[in-house]
Amino acid sequence: MVVTLIIACEVGFWVLLAGGLALRYLARMPRTGAAVLLLEPLLELVLLIVTAIDLKNGASADWKHGLAALYIGYTVAYGHYTIKWVDEHFAHRFAGGPRPPKRYGMDRAKHEGMLWLRTVVWVAIAIGLLQLAIWYVGTDGDTASLRGWQGTSLRILMIHGVIALTYLVWPKKAPRDNPAATPTTEATPTSRQKTLR
Repeated sequence: MVVTLIIACEVGFWVLLAGGLALRYLARMPRTGAAVLLLEPLLELVLLIVTAIDLKNGASADWKHGLAALYIGYTVAYGHYTIKWVDEHFAHRFAGGPRPPKRYGMDRAKHEGMLWLRTVVWVAIAIGLLQLAIWYVGTDGDTASLRGWQGTSLRILMIHGVIALTYLVWPKKAPRDNPAATPTTEATPTSRQKTLR
């Protein structure tokens, strides 16, 4: 049941996101669209309650509950960022908004570092929820799976940290044909432009 609910929450997340953005930009109903987007956190709350009830009813703490903790942590840490990212691309594609910027060099390294900090929040929430579940189950229950998920969370944090660090050590360079790659200089009028004045 928990796995089914995780899948339902993931599907629900994207359905609410698509519906909210469609109302906001295509139907020109920004307040209604914002209200739909604000329903997103309810999905995680439902998942948290159902997971707790499942454990309370005597279910063995296993990988499903660990996965639920990681999912909740991820959506708390990355949910708003994901909505904002999709919103910018949706606005550019369907509402004439500006093109989302592409990052290079130290700007990209800083961005990747900020994403890693989100992963820190994700892992901290997941480990905290897993620890609460361990305490809830108590010493009489089998909590090896939950402790295993705590280790998995820390490995995710370390792997993402190494990936983020590579953008600092080896900065991503802008393509040569990208205007942002070369410093902009104020154009001086050519002789042909002068004669046209």
